[in-house]
Formats: sequence, structure tokens, C-alpha cells
Amino acid sequence: MSLAATVRATVPASRRPPAPGGGGPAGVRDGLTRSLRRAAPALIGYLAVRLFGLLVLSRWSHVRGHGIWPTLATSWDSRWYLEIADQGYDDALGTRVNDNNLAFFPLYPVLVKAVAAVTPGSRATVALLLAVGFSLVAAWGIFAVGDRLYGRRVGILLTVLWGVMPVAMVQWMGYTESLFTALAAWALYAVLAGRWLWAGSLATLAGLTRPTGIAVAAAVSVAALLSCRQGRGGRWAALAGALIAPAGWLAYVAWVGLRVGRVDGYFLVQKLWRNEWDGGERTLRELRQLLVYMTRPQLFLVIVSVVLIVSVGLYLLCIAERQPLALLVFSGMLLLVVLGSGGVYFPRARFLLPGFPLLMPVARALARARRTAVVGVVLGAATLWSAWLGAYMLLVWKGPP
Repeated sequence: MSLAATVRATVPASRRPPAPGGGGPAGVRDGLTRSLRRAAPALIGYLAVRLFGLLVLSRWSHVRGHGIWPTLATSWDSRWYLEIADQGYDDALGTRVNDNNLAFFPLYPVLVKAVAAVTPGSRATVALLLAVGFSLVAAWGIFAVGDRLYGRRVGILLTVLWGVMPVAMVQWMGYTESLFTALAAWALYAVLAGRWLWAGSLATLAGLTRPTGIAVAAAVSVAALLSCRQGRGGRWAALAGALIAPAGWLAYVAWVGLRVGRVDGYFLVQKLWRNEWDGGERTLRELRQLLVYMTRPQLFLVIVSVVLIVSVGLYLLCIAERQPLALLVFSGMLLLVVLGSGGVYFPRARFLLPGFPLLMPVARALARARRTAVVGVVLGAATLWSAWLGAYMLLVWKGPP
């Protein structure tokens, strides 16, 4: 299959014109142009809501005497990725809590180091620009998934909704969420299009980006194996995609084990970060404490709790709407990892940021709204709330996002 054919697949067959130019460079350019033209309203909408959030953050930062660039490029986890890009990984397990950088997966810092080596900017600047760039690639992929399944209007709304999630400001920080979401969205799109080798390859890269890359791998592998079982075309490609999908995640876990000299090295690193699987016991305890027993809980933690509860409800709606299996497996695994972890509680809304399929029921409901004003009010309110919360999260909340 040519690259041009893959690019052309980003526009559903029922809504795209015949592609001139064949499989050569002209065909690739034509396919990209058509795909971007179709996605343009979604990308413009996404840029608009994120720029508004950036404007609010900039104004609030100015009032408080903070610089916006350090806040976005070098705060919290961004420092860990920059340290890895600068100095590489630790070579021993150690005993200090929250101090081993082997907990952070390698693809993003590797890209930062590689791009910074051939550009004049600092690594911090490159990291931030890469995050913003990958957020646009993610928005394009999210649109492509929504458009393919339910049409252009749903795709546009789904993309904008992703841009106004409660902690969407992280999408434009030196974090891995944008890169991971881009890989996840296009891997899921490739599954829907039956491009199994593309799906497996993108899942491999996702597995090198974040621990939750295992959710992308599971989605691709389960869908590919089901395709093989049902005897659809491209059985060998589907089998290959299923096999390579978890390769990135497994490779990094194995490499950490070799580096620290223990088979379970990666899981011991996570234990040092107090991040162990407990089946959801810590999550339930935190929810009960914050929402039932505490008289004045911290606002940000309450928001995180609400995001977790709403996400579970949205997943049930996704099941009721019979989303494609790959999307259900991805969202389900993401929720399982995030809710079942015994680790720190406050970043869990951020951990769910790549779970854009959870927003599909909301996008479809808005797409069915008869009054445009309803859509405007919902998106406008969400934009204001996301912008305010993004600034609050970075300038008032004392912990990491």
C-alpha cells in the first residue's frame, strides 16, 4: 500500500473526490491537501480555544508577576524530560523516592534532543514547540476518527471538545500528552481504516511515549486479532500489526530491567514513585475523602475527582452507543490503568487527557442539537472554564498538573 493511499484514507471514501496523481509525490501532496482542507474547521476551532486559554494564562501570569514561558516549558515534569535530553537516563535503581528518571519513557526527550541538535533554539523551547505541533497533529487525528465514524460535524465538535477539556492547558506544555494523543488518535484511525501495519507501528511509538501506551497496544492488537479470526482481508498484515503493537512498551520495560540489572526493574522504579497497582483502592479512598468527609477540600482535587467520575459515566455511554471495539478497548484500558493505580492522585485528570473517544457521546449529542445557540453556549462555557482552570492549575495550585 502506498503512502498516498494511506493519506487519502484520512477522508472517508463516501466524501472524497477521486485522487489524481497516483502514488507519487503529487498524489501524496494532493491527499494531504484534501485531508487538511476537510479538517481545517476543526483545526481552526481547536487553535481558537487553545489560544484563548493561552491569553487568559498570559494575562493572569502578568498580574501575578510570573513568566509564561518558564511556566509552560520548564515546570514540573518538563524538567525531567529536559534532564533526560541533556544528561540521559539513570543507570541504577537507587533508593530515593520520586527521584529516578527511568520512570519517564524515552520518545519525547529523544525527539527534543534530536530536533534541538539541528535548530538554533534551546531544548526547552524545542520541547514546547514540539508539544504545540503535536497537539495539532493530535487534533487532526481526532477529527479524522470522528469524521470517519459519524461525519464532519461530529469530527469538528470532538476536536474542539478535546481542546477545552479541564486540563487542556497541558497540551501546550513541555509534556508528553500531545505526542501521545497524536500517536493514539492516528493508530486508532489506522485500525478503523484497516491499515494494520500503520496501526501497529504507531502503537509501538505510543508505547515508547507513556506508560499508558499499553492501552493503544491493547486496542490495536485486540482489533487486529479479531479481524484475523473473522477472516477479513489482509490477515497477515493484521497479525503483524497485532504482534508489533506492544513492542515499544515491552522494549522499554525490558531495557530498564537490563539497565538496573533486574527483570522487574521498571516496576521497582514505579514503586519508588509510589505508583503501584492496587485495583482502585486508593482512588476510591481519595474520592470518599474529598467528596464526603472533607469540609473544605482543595478545588483542584475536587475537579480531578469529578473528571474521574464523569469519565466512567461517559465510558458507559460509549459502550451503550456501541463504539468500535478498538476505541472501547483503548478508553477502557486507559481508565483501568488510571483508576486502578495506587499512585499520586492529583495528575489523574491529565492522565485521561488522551482519552478523546470518551468525548464522542457529547460530540454526537451536540451535533444533533437543532439550535446552533445550544452548541455555542456549551462550547463557550467549556472554553471559559478550561481557560480559567488552566491558569488556576499553573499559577494557584501548588502541585504539578
